Amino acid sequence: MKTIIVGGGIGGMITALYEKQAGHDVEIYEAKPKLGGRLAFHNRGPYKIDEGPTVVLLPQMINDILKDLNLENRIEMLRIDPLYPLHFPGGETLLKWSDRKKQAAEIERIFPGESDSFHKYMKDMEQRFEAGKPAFLDRAFLQKSSFFTKSNISILMKLKAYQSVRKQAKKYFKSIKLQEAFSLQTLYIGGSPLQTSAIYSLVPFSEHAHGIWYVKGGYGKLAEVIAEALEERNIKVNTHAFVTEVKTEKDKATGIVSRNKYIPADRIILNGEFPFMKDLMPGQQKKTFQPSSGCLLMFFGLSDKINTKHVHNFFMGESLDTHMENLFKKNKLDEDPAFYVFNPSLIDDTLAPQGHGVAYVLVPVPAAEHITREDYLIYSEKIKKLLIQRTDHNLQDKIVWEHIRTPHEAKADYLFEGGSFGIAPSLLQSGVFRPQIKPFSYKNVYAVGASVHPGGGIPIVMQGAKILSELLRKEDEQVTIN
Repeated sequence: MKTIIVGGGIGGMITALYEKQAGHDVEIYEAKPKLGGRLAFHNRGPYKIDEGPTVVLLPQMINDILKDLNLENRIEMLRIDPLYPLHFPGGETLLKWSDRKKQAAEIERIFPGESDSFHKYMKDMEQRFEAGKPAFLDRAFLQKSSFFTKSNISILMKLKAYQSVRKQAKKYFKSIKLQEAFSLQTLYIGGSPLQTSAIYSLVPFSEHAHGIWYVKGGYGKLAEVIAEALEERNIKVNTHAFVTEVKTEKDKATGIVSRNKYIPADRIILNGEFPFMKDLMPGQQKKTFQPSSGCLLMFFGLSDKINTKHVHNFFMGESLDTHMENLFKKNKLDEDPAFYVFNPSLIDDTLAPQGHGVAYVLVPVPAAEHITREDYLIYSEKIKKLLIQRTDHNLQDKIVWEHIRTPHEAKADYLFEGGSFGIAPSLLQSGVFRPQIKPFSYKNVYAVGASVHPGGGIPIVMQGAKILSELLRKEDEQVTIN
């Protein structure tokens, strides 16, 4: 059987390995020069730093899938604990820990009387994770009826899916700062804590339950390892190969068109921003999708490490709520934003020349359609001043090079509307309402990726590829029986 995968992001790459393992002839068509999608490096001479995701969650999910594909021990993961500090404008710092006793003690030190709330939060979220993962993260919903079962509705009520992540945090913590500390994680997948369903409260829970990890050599190393495996297993990869159309006949796809050439296939898997992939299919009704938040990214090569004590660092503004309202509702740049600083050189000396360092700054901003590139660049100068003020007064003297990436570059890189995380994780774009792994009426067309169920984030996209492979094996068995 000939399987063509359109798009070489992490979902497409993992799916390709599963398909090859099943004995199929597999070929990938990728529009960009390299595979990996969001999982990439920004390189500048002897310096390199992750260009996309940096916070490694759910390591067991990643390792289980690598083991499925006989790729265990190809990457080294380091556990990071404490997880990160949250620096508040008044000079107060809350240190987040995976270790529950240390986290409770830290909360009690700064917010007396609130440590009991943390223990209750973790107990409740553990029960919800154990119920929610098998119900929603480990399976597809090819028919809406398979989602709206009595059991699932009961679990959704238990997860309090009708609440926002922020509202759920407020049920546990009195302090606004603690509410922010246990809800900002929706930004990892491009959603506002004020609007994203409380089913995503499992993300902040996971930081404590499963830890935050670092891939030695950078998260982009994972994409490199998988690309090596594709080559080792003789999976043909076509780069600079933009696909313009999926050809169909009756209820089946027959092949694709790339570089003005028709390539036949028995099975087609779409791995890219779903709104774009949908447009490759004939006769599809127009549908409006809400993009995730964008990111203003600032990359630095430094003659010395940036002055932070931790790999991951969050610097909060006066009001996260105001920042989120400006970002998601008013579509404007916030005057006092929260921002994130990534300093991997603290634990990884492979990213820069000896004694030097790299750093990455991320500010959640509206997607590309709302702000001009020039305005983003002006804003980046403001952020740089904040960065120097709040992290390292000598930063300017340490800069060897710097690079700014706005949502406009992300949009040019085929990210939907310049949002960094696919479609937004809103309630009506989650679960059964999100595009599914078999999203069309055609019998042999499938989808995988950040905008497809079960959702965004590297381990979750990998999990989506695994769910897809399980469906394909069932269909293979059915063909064999018939």
